Amino acid sequence: MNILVTGGLGLIGHNVVKRLQDQGHLVSIMDTKTTYGIIPHAEIDYLMTERRKKIDADSYIYDRDICDIDDVDYVFNIEQPEIVIHMASFPRQKVVNANPSKGSRVMSEGLLNLLEASTKYKVRKFIYISSSMVYGDFKDDVTEDAVCKPQGQYGIMKLAGEWLVKDYARKDNMVYTIIRPSAVYGPLDVEDRVISKFMLTAIKGGILNVNGASETLDFTYVDDAADGIVAASLSDNTENKTYNITKSHSYSLLDAANLAVNIAGSGTVNVRDKDPDFPTRGALNINAARKDFGFDPKVDVEEGFRNYYEWLSNSTYFTK
Repeated sequence: MNILVTGGLGLIGHNVVKRLQDQGHLVSIMDTKTTYGIIPHAEIDYLMTERRKKIDADSYIYDRDICDIDDVDYVFNIEQPEIVIHMASFPRQKVVNANPSKGSRVMSEGLLNLLEASTKYKVRKFIYISSSMVYGDFKDDVTEDAVCKPQGQYGIMKLAGEWLVKDYARKDNMVYTIIRPSAVYGPLDVEDRVISKFMLTAIKGGILNVNGASETLDFTYVDDAADGIVAASLSDNTENKTYNITKSHSYSLLDAANLAVNIAGSGTVNVRDKDPDFPTRGALNINAARKDFGFDPKVDVEEGFRNYYEWLSNSTYFTK
């Protein structure tokens, strides 16, 4: 099958591409390798080089911008994808807050360009990677039919993206699947995310700042997230449905920081007040994903953290 993955060199994206290629699919990638204005160029260069080592060397990678309709049309015209997995996005609330106009352009205009091209070139199925941030504040066991009350521009734009996808499906009979991951982490991640910060700070013997002792996240190991996205994308049981793709286990930020310190053997933990820009979150219910396409996340937080620590410890960039 011919599949286009936007953001295919990202943390989750390159793992999705590898799995699709291992299954024999023809995969093309759109990825501009952006720094989002906050990640050092040297870090992005290192991560992109390492991520590309995991995928087929003959993969066709388009360094073209989804915000440019001509770029999008060019790629679609050449590749004629049957499935589009749209992962290219500003990745989290902090990055959007730093540059909301650019974040909006990528997350809204870029999505519209892809939907227009998908309609024009008769894409069979459009996979939209949303976020657990669309729910806003929630406790454990939240299901996909819960009322969404996002807080902050990132969650609002992700939810608006879901509505856009559904509207194109309504008017053009295009099949879609929406996926809501949560707190994905693992090897080859950038250093500017909560688990990355905890682990790297602990390795360096620094102070791990925890914003809210009782705050929890549904931490999901990258391999599990990629497995779920691929399975949902290829399944015939997921047409016009929305799925939580997470570990489905809430874990406190304080426990996560202490675990990083214990694994690294260094570092101290400092508890601060909750960040008012971030909603309170728990664990998501994944029963629908289990039922419809056999999603079965296997890596718990303790194992995932140790895997990540081992990778960081052997990284030529992060340990230099």
